[in-house]
Parts: sequence; C-alpha cells; structure tokens
Amino acid sequence: MNKVNINARSTALMVMDCQNAIVGSLTPADGQKVLANIQKAIVASREAGIQIIYVVVHFREGYPEVSPRNALFQGLKEAGGLKQGTPDASICEPIRPQTGDIIVTKKRLSAFTGSDLETILRSRGIDTLVLSGVSTRGVIESTARSAFDMDYGILVLEDCCADPEIEAHQAAMKWVLPFTGTVCSSQDFLNALADKT
Repeated sequence: MNKVNINARSTALMVMDCQNAIVGSLTPADGQKVLANIQKAIVASREAGIQIIYVVVHFREGYPEVSPRNALFQGLKEAGGLKQGTPDASICEPIRPQTGDIIVTKKRLSAFTGSDLETILRSRGIDTLVLSGVSTRGVIESTARSAFDMDYGILVLEDCCADPEIEAHQAAMKWVLPFTGTVCSSQDFLNALADKT
C-alpha cells in the first residue's frame, strides 16, 4: 500500500476519455471494472470536496481539427468516430457528470492540447491532478507528461485506468508513469481521503 497525501482544495480528479466508443474498445469485463473503480473515486472525491473534471475528445462536422498527418485521428475521421453530439462520443452512463463538475474538450491525446484545461486549473488554484481514464497509453501517458512539464503534482490511479493492450498498461504503470508522478491504487486514494475526515 502506498501512503498518499491529498489536499482537497488544490486537487482535481481527472476522469478522461470515458466515452462510449473509447471504453468500448476494452473487453466488456475490463470496461465494467474500470468504470466501477472510477465511480468509487468520483463518489469519494465529491464527499471530500475535490473538484471533478471530465475530459472528452470529439470533433465538429467535417473534422476540421484533424490533420492528415495525424494517423490516429485521421483513422477516426475516416470511420466517422467521436463526432460531436453522437452517442459514441458521450460520457459513459455509470459515471455521468453532475452539477458542479467541469467538462473539458480536447482535440488530441493530452487533456491540455486544444483545451482550456490549464486556464481552469490555474483559476481554481489546483496544483495536483489525480488521473483516471481510458486509455493508458493515450490520454493517461500524454496528460501525465504535459502536466509534469507544467509542474503539477501527479497521482495515477492504476486500477482506474485501462488500455485495450494489457501489456501496454502494465508497462506504463511500471516504467513510464512513475517517472512523472506517483502510481497507486484507487484504494490508496480512498484511504487518503478517509484519513482527512
């Protein structure tokens, strides 16, 4: 068990890319498991007064934001995926935002790219990010690196992240993400919040 210290006033729980099409890339069992773990983290964060920020990725009609040089997003464009306002771009039902939560829209892998996330964090005095979402080698790794370069504290909830490639998830949690922040379980996070009450 990792000992985690949380200052609720300056911390945000980031729930990233938990959209129907993206979570749907996981096996049904893995999708249900990660959403259940994220839901627990959301409930505990709300009770502790931690700001919850949802990050989504979607594109306008015609995909003007997508460069033909970006193979990943060009593939999405060709498939008509993650179009703004469509069911596949919607946040998964079990963890839908509530009043007081913030929704940020990004246009690339990192939560910071093409979004107003940094402005929101600075305005609210948030200096620590708790990362959760799908996929580990996409939004989680990219956001962790961006946040690290901007001097944010980073906590990654290992079992609140998932990737269609389990080996990539495991490698990221073992080798990549500890380089930029602290990797812990959702239970470590819940324990830290419980210690504050």
